[in-house]
Amino acid sequence: MKTLVLVSALAACGLALSAHADDMHMHAGHQEAARADRTIAIDMNDNMRFSPGQFTATEGETIRFVVRNSGKLRHEMVIGSIEKLKAHAEMMRKMPGMAHAEGNQVMVDPGRTGELVWRFDKAGSYDFACLEPGHFEAGMKGRITVKARS
Repeated sequence: MKTLVLVSALAACGLALSAHADDMHMHAGHQEAARADRTIAIDMNDNMRFSPGQFTATEGETIRFVVRNSGKLRHEMVIGSIEKLKAHAEMMRKMPGMAHAEGNQVMVDPGRTGELVWRFDKAGSYDFACLEPGHFEAGMKGRITVKARS
């Protein structure tokens, strides 16, 4: 009986995470497998900061993020609204070590580099953060300003 309850709870969490992830990034843009218009190198470190912590894009632009983890802890970069990032960070605190692979994020082990290619579909302000437990709360977040195409 305990196994059935655990399996049911995990399945519900999986469905919630999937729906949550889709909702989190649907307004910021979408993952893009095609060519990038430009590349931005981002460093993540154990000071709980991204460098650079903010940048500007243009509506319709596709950016290849080359994300290096120069720390000794696992970090990730997740793109979404601040409200959705906060909610996802709370979920991550409840399930430490949870691995997830969504189109709006890249998880990078210490000393490694990962890539995320993202097309910004709509002008506006968006956020990115590391949602490993405690990292977001320590200030590991950044801002993306997407300007309207002229």
